[in-house]
Amino acid sequence: MFLDEKSIEVASGKGGGGICSFRREKHVPLGGPDGGDGGKGGSVYLRANEQYTTLLDMGNAYRYVAEAGAPGETANRTGRGGKDVYVNVPRGTVVRDGEGRILTDLTEAGSVWLAAQGGAGGLGNTRFATAANRAPKQRTSGKPGEKRILSLELKLMADVGLVGFPNAGKSSLVRKISSAKPKVADYPFTTLEPVLGIVQSKNRSFVVADIPGLIEGASEGRGLGHRFLKHIERTRALLFVIDGFEEKAWKSYCTLKKELEAFHPKLLEKKFVVALNKSDLGILKAKKEFAKHKQEIIETCALSGEGCADLAKALGELVYANEKKEWR
Repeated sequence: MFLDEKSIEVASGKGGGGICSFRREKHVPLGGPDGGDGGKGGSVYLRANEQYTTLLDMGNAYRYVAEAGAPGETANRTGRGGKDVYVNVPRGTVVRDGEGRILTDLTEAGSVWLAAQGGAGGLGNTRFATAANRAPKQRTSGKPGEKRILSLELKLMADVGLVGFPNAGKSSLVRKISSAKPKVADYPFTTLEPVLGIVQSKNRSFVVADIPGLIEGASEGRGLGHRFLKHIERTRALLFVIDGFEEKAWKSYCTLKKELEAFHPKLLEKKFVVALNKSDLGILKAKKEFAKHKQEIIETCALSGEGCADLAKALGELVYANEKKEWR
């Protein structure tokens, strides 16, 4: 099951109160103040965990509460601080407040963001001692912690996003070029959630995301794809998978680009490869149409694997073209 949106409540701990205390020592009838400060309340942090692939990995917990700080102690001892709480989320999680404003975007593995600051500890009476007031009885309570509702939205961190209409053969192609095993059947919409797969090409590897099939009007909320278009925003490259056996293959390609542009114009600025799939069924007409418009294609057959090695190589070169980052 795939989960890419979730709301949580975070609450940091209250600071411990300072205490009012005086020394009681043998042969010292008028001991001075020795009330310690309260401990700091625990904070709540969100941490990007590369082992998590969906918000479902967070479990069913909705509320995350940090521990309160302990009261101060005698002998000027500060109370114990409350334990912090670290909430693991998938890499690529966008955090928003109740009004929809983006607070942070956890794109780097291990990155940490303070979601709720723990309350400060109160002051003990020792803090209020002066030359004029040697036996102060003042003390302060600990500060309350923060509490708020956060909206989490996951945008997958993949190198290549696959886009195409239902039954274009995306899932079959992903099974051939990567380690992923999405469901494959002879009816549309077999892919109901994004699927990540690692592609190995020689000594190189990169991540592809199979996005559920789009339909015309997806950018306006039609079909399944509109929920998942956001997952290709972070990709470095796109792979258009076109059914080459379809009568209007070129039109399908143009419609896909139109939907991406309507959703976010910058998506069309990404590098891309066009795979003309189902070459075993005869795609001569489609090839001529794409050649007429001077659009390069890679012929593939997900059933036999023909052209898949060339496709993986082309995608790898596209992903890491002019990149200083080494292949993973």
